[in-house]
Amino acid sequence: MVLIRNNGKLVGCFTGFSFRKMGVKLLASPFTGWTTPFMGFNLSPEISFHDVLAKFHSFAFEELGCRFFQVIDRKTKKENYAGLPYTASFYTNLEFDLNRPENEIFSGMESACRRCIRKAEKIGVLIEEASDPEFADDYYPQLQEVFRKHALVPTYGIDRVRELITHLQPTGHLLLLRARDPEGHCIATGIFPGFNRHMHFFGGASWRKYQILRPNEALMWYAMKYWKNRGATTFDMGGWAPYKKKYGAYEMQNTLLMAADPGFLIPLRDLAHQTWRRYHRSLSWIKLRPRDRRDITGEDETREG
Repeated sequence: MVLIRNNGKLVGCFTGFSFRKMGVKLLASPFTGWTTPFMGFNLSPEISFHDVLAKFHSFAFEELGCRFFQVIDRKTKKENYAGLPYTASFYTNLEFDLNRPENEIFSGMESACRRCIRKAEKIGVLIEEASDPEFADDYYPQLQEVFRKHALVPTYGIDRVRELITHLQPTGHLLLLRARDPEGHCIATGIFPGFNRHMHFFGGASWRKYQILRPNEALMWYAMKYWKNRGATTFDMGGWAPYKKKYGAYEMQNTLLMAADPGFLIPLRDLAHQTWRRYHRSLSWIKLRPRDRRDITGEDETREG
């Protein structure tokens, strides 16, 4: 963490991590692939974000000796980095406004989504809060099945989930949820961190054969109510995906700022990211069992019947 002062007065801070890749020192907040939401700066309202970004460039490259810097800050606007040596790229995220009455939030969902939540309740799907380390052992196999449907394997291992629980659960900033069917089987799971009036969707997973019970929608609705009752006003849904729109989410454009010395490290970073994506997809296909590959390619569609 970097403390930011103005004439000796503490006016903000920056949260990030410095590390090396292939001998190059980088500073990121966050870096691609960290499964971390926006980080960036926390500044007093009277402080110019533009001035902070200008001085931080010198700090990162001259004082810290970094050769590459990237930051995603939810508050970034074009005027904040205009005229500064940063390259901007953009991605679309989905967010949800929790600063409304509960009945208004529910009615703002698509009708099919509301029916799913009611169906889960009627059938007897039970949503329970979890705090045990064994939660990861329920969540991760379900996550593997979710990825398997798309001919992929998860981009992170079960140890990351265990570490998340170990370090964040005691702070009260982590909600772990299990959905159980009427017989008590764990059929779906969800991970929802929350802090600074924001809740986040880290991940959700379920067993395919139980999805007819609609546990995923019930989990999401429970998490929304949980964090809303604890003061959250915004739900960061963790990227764009079609199924998230049914909850009534709106699109939010986030800005990724990058700076590098030498400058060719930026296109090199982009190339490395694209190469990793191709590698991960190829590796996923290799790791999939032959039966799972048939499911993806449609060669064994009758098995889904």
